[in-house]
Amino acid sequence: MKNVTLVIGASLNSNRYSNIAIKSLIDKELDTVAIGLRKGKVGNVFIDDEKMPYKNIDTVTLYLNPKRQIEYYNYIISLKPRRVIFNPGTENLEFIKLLQEKNIIAEIACTLVLLSTNQY
Repeated sequence: MKNVTLVIGASLNSNRYSNIAIKSLIDKELDTVAIGLRKGKVGNVFIDDEKMPYKNIDTVTLYLNPKRQIEYYNYIISLKPRRVIFNPGTENLEFIKLLQEKNIIAEIACTLVLLSTNQY
């Protein structure tokens, strides 16, 4: 897999935006991995319940509130993604600054909108 998207805050609940985003990523045939509170599957994407040493992460898309992001700062930076998308409600100026210091693009946007408008 190349140019993989990592969804953090993935949910098995089909009403959650992270779940809808995973389905949209699958529909666009984008390689996707996910981390959530519970293991499971959304389509063909397995949700891990712990930080995994994924490779070739291009984009991290966040579905965690800023307080819950703190435990992921070092992990996400260690993956060396090209960008991190802060979906609505996840905006975090502290983390954005840390990412920018590491030359990682921090994008305040909605993954679903980016995908639906072919701007992903």
